[in-house]
Amino acid sequence: MQENVKKRIVELRSSLHRHNHLYYVVDEPEISDAAYDRLMQELIDLETACPEFIEPDSPTQRVGAPPLEKFETVPHTIPMLSLENAFDEEEVLAFDERVRRFLKTDLAVLYTAEPKLDGVAVEVVYENGRLVEASTRGDGYAGELITPNIKTINTIPLVLIETDAVPVPARLEVRGEVYIPVDAFKTLNQGRLDKGESPFANPRNAAAGSLRQLDSKITAQRPLEIFCYGVGVVTDLEFGSHWEILEALSALGCRVNPDIKPRATLEEVIAYYRELLNRRHECPYEMDGIVLKVDDLTLQKRLGEKSRSPRWALARKFPATQETTRVLEIDVQVGRTGALTPVARLEPVSVGGVTVSRATLHNEDEIKKKDVRIGDTVLIQRAGDVIPEVVKVITTKRTGTEELFQMPTACPACSSQVLRLEDEAVWRCVNANCPAQVKERIRHFASKRAFDIDGIGDKLVGQLVDKGHLKSYADLFFLDETTLAGLERMGEKSARNIIDAITSSKETTLARFIYALGIRHVGEHTALVLARRFKVLSALMLATAEDLIAIDEIGPRVSQSVRAFFDNHENQSNIERMLVNAGVRLSTEDAEEEESLAGMTIVLTGSLESMTREQTKDRLEALGAKVSSSVSQKTSFVVAGKDPGSKLDRAKELGVKILDEGALIHLLSRGKPYGEG
Repeated sequence: MQENVKKRIVELRSSLHRHNHLYYVVDEPEISDAAYDRLMQELIDLETACPEFIEPDSPTQRVGAPPLEKFETVPHTIPMLSLENAFDEEEVLAFDERVRRFLKTDLAVLYTAEPKLDGVAVEVVYENGRLVEASTRGDGYAGELITPNIKTINTIPLVLIETDAVPVPARLEVRGEVYIPVDAFKTLNQGRLDKGESPFANPRNAAAGSLRQLDSKITAQRPLEIFCYGVGVVTDLEFGSHWEILEALSALGCRVNPDIKPRATLEEVIAYYRELLNRRHECPYEMDGIVLKVDDLTLQKRLGEKSRSPRWALARKFPATQETTRVLEIDVQVGRTGALTPVARLEPVSVGGVTVSRATLHNEDEIKKKDVRIGDTVLIQRAGDVIPEVVKVITTKRTGTEELFQMPTACPACSSQVLRLEDEAVWRCVNANCPAQVKERIRHFASKRAFDIDGIGDKLVGQLVDKGHLKSYADLFFLDETTLAGLERMGEKSARNIIDAITSSKETTLARFIYALGIRHVGEHTALVLARRFKVLSALMLATAEDLIAIDEIGPRVSQSVRAFFDNHENQSNIERMLVNAGVRLSTEDAEEEESLAGMTIVLTGSLESMTREQTKDRLEALGAKVSSSVSQKTSFVVAGKDPGSKLDRAKELGVKILDEGALIHLLSRGKPYGEG
């Protein structure tokens, strides 16, 4: 009896996976919705009666995972690099010329051209054909683990399709863009308005927010879809071109954009761009350009990558969405470093589906260069479709009533002196205790990429600073429920939640702590570099300018800024209060991860399928290993790819441990070879 139930469950799952693919991916359903629902209900009933037969990849398990407490971070085996942008045709021609010059050829290079969707990049990992992990792009090297949320997207297969032409590989890392179709977005927003909820700003924001829900049941209610555009690591399959990769993905059941133009000449790529630009607003999804990739994978490997982008791919962006409006006033904002930034207050206007009422003017020089005046009619755009900025003034619309703008001679927040250094374009408030600076520093300290204190928003910080409860970010750890509960629109439960969030944030990494301090010129990456170099905060605080400037990626400007920050007695006091009095604890996991291969000497021989020699070397060195060109008794491992040379023979003679590509991937992801954890 049990065997018959199990057999029927397997049959139903297989049938539902197939019909799911036909309906959502191929758009050629073979059965009615009612028939599909009957099959699904039968499977639900059988699995409910026999829960021991439930599998994670069952169609019934797309939704239902318990809510997460927080997202974990996972590394990408191969970095998900960003793309170099081109904003006009000349830059595309120059790109093609660079490609041919690098390859030392006068022959035409063929490209695969794809619509550049304005969505969220993700990586979905399959092992033996089953979806096991999914993550966001993150910073390109590591992303947030969002497997339960990805499984709710019907256009993502839970199980790959086995075919004679394309066998299912042991491991397949699929990369794609998650998005919300335009019509579905409009329906979603209308539904939110009907419920009295705030509408989403645009489809991309809605998609990103949906993927970052801790409760996958909420994600399942959002109309997310995906188009797959590439791969990371693939075992057991070989490809000669990018187009072959896309064809294989399609055969395996992954959804590939039907508008992709394969193996196109440069002239065809340019014509393709113009075609998509003309029907941009007719497409069922938002796109902001096209991506062209050298189709031949051998040529891609020869071209390699730069530090942040591949040499073999380019994003040709569409012109940013622009609109005209009127400047009502020019306000000046004060940032956490004291910088005064002029901001145009505008007559509200819809730009690319988002209502814009403010736009940056950057600095005094920019205002003078563009001759922006209060009352002017201006052309604005969302640069990169995100940040509103003033492009130019429509001078023909001037009436003579417009007013010239003057930067304030005193800080608009605290009336202190403002200065502009010779080598800078910005004016700065010299008062470190300026309430506007204090607010911005506290907001930065509590932000997601810093201490990630939930509930510490702009309005709350504003109230706490204005009422004198916060004079620095260190004061956050000494707040109490009574103080918070007495604030406007703050009840006892909300106060308790914030205190709990502050308490749980007390254990953080050294890199996050350094970034949270808000040291000028020290962003997330530089904070990570410093954490990995010094490993403990006391060592960084005692480092001389010479110690700092000796570090790769640390220049004189950063060195001086770091030294000046830690020489400041108020900063020293805040750090002591947090670490000694408040009980903030710093882990060194960032430093340990960086040095997981420290002391190892590794030699590469032969070619690898999953990454280039340069990529492999960069990844190993980033983990602290030394990559050598010769094998000796001091060599820790030899990584042998296809067609290895004499280095492999030498390694065998000396008894040096040899790693294949799978072991290398394990080493890069875990910091240890197989069998060592």
